[in-house]
Amino acid sequence: MPKVLAELSSRAVAALKTEGRHAVGGVPGLHLRIANGHKGWVLRITVGEQRRDIGLGPFSEVGLAEAREKAREMHKAVRQGVDPLLSKRAQRSALAARQALEKTFDDCVTEYIASKSDEWKNPKHRQQWENTLKAYATPHIGSLLVQDVELQHVLKCLEPIWKTKNETASRLRGRIESVLDWATVRGHRKGDNPARWKGHLDKVLPAPSKIQKVAHHAALAIDDMPAFTALLQQRDGLSARALEFAILTAARSGEVRGAVWEEIDLGAALWIIPAQRMKAEREHRVPLSKAAVALLQALPRQPDTGLVFPGTKGRPLSDMSLSAVLRRMKVDAVPHGFRSTFRDWAGDRTEYPRDLAEFALAHAIGNKTEEAYRRSAAVERRRQMMEDWAIFAGFQVPSQANSQPAA
Repeated sequence: MPKVLAELSSRAVAALKTEGRHAVGGVPGLHLRIANGHKGWVLRITVGEQRRDIGLGPFSEVGLAEAREKAREMHKAVRQGVDPLLSKRAQRSALAARQALEKTFDDCVTEYIASKSDEWKNPKHRQQWENTLKAYATPHIGSLLVQDVELQHVLKCLEPIWKTKNETASRLRGRIESVLDWATVRGHRKGDNPARWKGHLDKVLPAPSKIQKVAHHAALAIDDMPAFTALLQQRDGLSARALEFAILTAARSGEVRGAVWEEIDLGAALWIIPAQRMKAEREHRVPLSKAAVALLQALPRQPDTGLVFPGTKGRPLSDMSLSAVLRRMKVDAVPHGFRSTFRDWAGDRTEYPRDLAEFALAHAIGNKTEEAYRRSAAVERRRQMMEDWAIFAGFQVPSQANSQPAA
């Protein structure tokens, strides 16, 4: 064991200037090392068969008394069979491991969205996740360590909007639950998910079905269709034609605006929308009425795009373009509302089976096997229904379109 030297005073230690090691006494092996103008504490100690130099901190931060206390603790650890250097490394490693797991809720949101967004076919879905969580969760729990998020924190996010914006709040709850589930699987938190609904939040928040107000899309009355169609067919512009096509096919606005010519077989009077463009992710076959075929035949073809209804720079029409037509016509309806008008017409004014109208709207019927078979088999039966709908709605087909062979 190194010889115990006489203890230097704090003033004497502070006066040391010469570079090298200076034994300060009081504890065996304790030195002040001076190099390049920097001073630091070093303990030279034998651990087992090895001699170690262990740093105890800079002189500017660790005083003489503290350095001696640290050195005594090191000696005590060695006597107990502990390697102080390995212990320090283990502590640093454990700290680094804890820090790697200690993520804030916002950190987890970013990583969760990055890991899952490839599954979302619509880029808007990612943006909706980001916007909802940023607006309603980040102000309350964004900076919290995700391991500390509990029921009261989740309620702070949900309660302010649960009754006034319940649809948004319900989506927010589900997204918080997903992020917390991800954090648990990744080891960033433990325990039950405080954002789960069944058997948990359903005990403290009213059920969405009890407080949600059903907002129906504004739709035109059935008997108003012929007069409306007559005015619509007089309007110029591709947006007006796209709205006509949406009405004739009972399709969603997005399906119409994204339509490309390769999906359409004018000879067979059939529009086949691929699964990736459908809300239900199933291919949808739309039989085209004479009016729909005539409308398509009259459209100009733009060489730089395959879109049936291209907007500026060869891009699809904006999602507001069809609504703008209705606003300019001063009609209190939205494009999606014409699907409701079609459904009301089919149910109230015709003898067509309910399932046929549901197929026309691309709604799910039965299990997947049954639905695939019946959807395909119902194309020709739906063809007459769509023809009758076009006639009832008042669409005028040019006389030459009736005799002209489909291109």
